Amino acid sequence: MTEKPVEAQTFLAFDYGEKYIGVAVGSRHTRQAEPVTTLRGSAKNPDWTRLSRLIEEWRPDALVVGLPLNMDGSANPMSRAARAFGQRLQDRYNLPVHMADERLSTLAAREILNEAGVPMRRHKTRLDKVAAQTILQAYLNELPGETP
Repeated sequence: MTEKPVEAQTFLAFDYGEKYIGVAVGSRHTRQAEPVTTLRGSAKNPDWTRLSRLIEEWRPDALVVGLPLNMDGSANPMSRAARAFGQRLQDRYNLPVHMADERLSTLAAREILNEAGVPMRRHKTRLDKVAAQTILQAYLNELPGETP
């Protein structure tokens, strides 16, 4: 089995939530993450049809799931749910799943939306996918190698 070249590695990232799951895409080559969409659902009942379409469309080499932790780094009930979601993704799509610390990702997403001039009333429809973008961007920033 041969590995894909480093620059070809694509990631789909997920900001897991009880009602919504934000999705972002990025690559090792560009080291840039972009928001994609927000799905309804949860670890117990995600929208598998839309998830499968996203996997088929983007053909990621790996998946990244935001891991909600307390500020002191300890786990909480949402940590377990996010890990369960990651495990279900791995089992279903047979792709590597990386858990990434998502502390402050929602706050960062709100700041991005504010700076972009998005009215507060429109944050709800964009917040989860922008949070997924911040999670993936932090993950890409931590990957070894040179930046473009």
